[in-house]
Amino acid sequence: MRLSTNQVFNSHVSSYNKGYAELSKTHQQLTTGVRIQTPADDPVGSARLLQLEQQANLLGQYKANMTDATNSLTQEESILKSMINVAQRARDLAGHAGNGAYNDHNRQAIAAELKQIENELFGLMNSKNASGEYWFSGSQSGIQPYVRNADGTYSYQGDHSQQYLQVATGTQISISDNGFDAFESAKNVSRTETRLDTAGPNGQRLYLSQGTVATQRDFDGGFRAGAPYRLEISGDAATGNISYEVYDKNNVLVPAQDGGVGSYDPTLENPKISFLGVEFTLDAMLKDGESESDYATLLDGHSFEIGMAPDRFATVGSSASAQITDSTVVDADAYAAGFPAGGVTLTYDGAAYQAFAQPGNAPIPSTFDGVSNTLTVAGVEFSFSGAPVAGDQFSISADSQENQNILNTIAQLRQALEQPADGIEGGNLRIREAIATALGNIDSGMMQIESTQAHIGARLNSIDTLTLENESLSVYNASTQSLIRDTDIAEATSRLVLQQTKLEAAQAAFMRVSQLSLFDRM
Repeated sequence: MRLSTNQVFNSHVSSYNKGYAELSKTHQQLTTGVRIQTPADDPVGSARLLQLEQQANLLGQYKANMTDATNSLTQEESILKSMINVAQRARDLAGHAGNGAYNDHNRQAIAAELKQIENELFGLMNSKNASGEYWFSGSQSGIQPYVRNADGTYSYQGDHSQQYLQVATGTQISISDNGFDAFESAKNVSRTETRLDTAGPNGQRLYLSQGTVATQRDFDGGFRAGAPYRLEISGDAATGNISYEVYDKNNVLVPAQDGGVGSYDPTLENPKISFLGVEFTLDAMLKDGESESDYATLLDGHSFEIGMAPDRFATVGSSASAQITDSTVVDADAYAAGFPAGGVTLTYDGAAYQAFAQPGNAPIPSTFDGVSNTLTVAGVEFSFSGAPVAGDQFSISADSQENQNILNTIAQLRQALEQPADGIEGGNLRIREAIATALGNIDSGMMQIESTQAHIGARLNSIDTLTLENESLSVYNASTQSLIRDTDIAEATSRLVLQQTKLEAAQAAFMRVSQLSLFDRM
């Protein structure tokens, strides 16, 4: 085969360019420290690097999310700590209010401070974060969680959800708590009610408190099933002894071991009886001319009915002139079967009030009495006052007595202390009962808040663990990327010397070949 001079030169240029390109690439790998300059350098390694870079970005996002979650939970914990401090002050005041030497003026002074505490708690429970979102509204962070109703009670408007952040692959962590779990789930110690059935021959001399739940297990396992009960008081004028018996709804005597039979001494300070996990205060009152020796005669024959406290109703209205003054369950069966779980909306159409179930706004059969100005809906009678205007609307939600938020607890105590008790029949019992209920419910509310704090602490501990894991994965990721991407300096240096030697040899050979000529041999 004949080789022309042009072919020889072209072959050399091509080989030289290839060798120089290889030398240049090796030199670039050494100077930059990066082995894979383009995907063509290592297709498999490039694909693996892309995966690792995506993982690194994800780990970086997880790290940022964990920082945000830590900040959020730390701030929430600070708010809850403030609530505990405020609630503890309210508890101290409740204890002071029970001082037997205090009169109405002293109790009203305590009520004034409780009002300030009530407002402070209301503000804390409606706290916002730096973005203007409410902490305790659940997933509805734009809705104020707690509102003050026209009757002075407080209602929760948020949902039962939580807000989450992804902090690891397959792992989300809650960065907030809803008000229902944090405050609404506190057990109410006042879940029973009493009323006088029969007074003694000389009129009522004995008053029975509404009762407080002292033992949850006994209340759930025994009291509920037998309600309503009948408490009968017997006095023996000859001996002066006073005893009591408790009968359940089937007229069966509650056994003595369950507290259904016992003796009662009205001369004791703050005398109590207890059965099936519920504690009651019995307050005896003498009139002028009567003495303690008359107790057995005066108290004999008193009987009381004791049952479960009915649901309460929270009302939010939009009327300027009319309002709901009372809400009473008049038909327990109809209420249990037909009252909507989501509540009802009452609307005045210009002639009468109409009822609609929520959610959905479906009409509910109702009876409006224009004379008494009452509306009966699903076993509940609502009483109105004032002159309604077409378009007036009220939202009604049922509030079980099983739980009670701490705001309503303090509000109820404040209202009880604001009312006069000095010289009023049964007034001292009412004050003692309000204080006993408040102490129990404040403790219950603080326990619920502390439980929420414990859950926050557990989440913060989880974040600490996940942070260490994230850092370890980030180090491993960076190390693996370095192994795949970075240049092996020793290998590349050796290769550079070899490529340089080959290139120099090729240049020398070409110089010799390019100088060959037939004329030199003639």
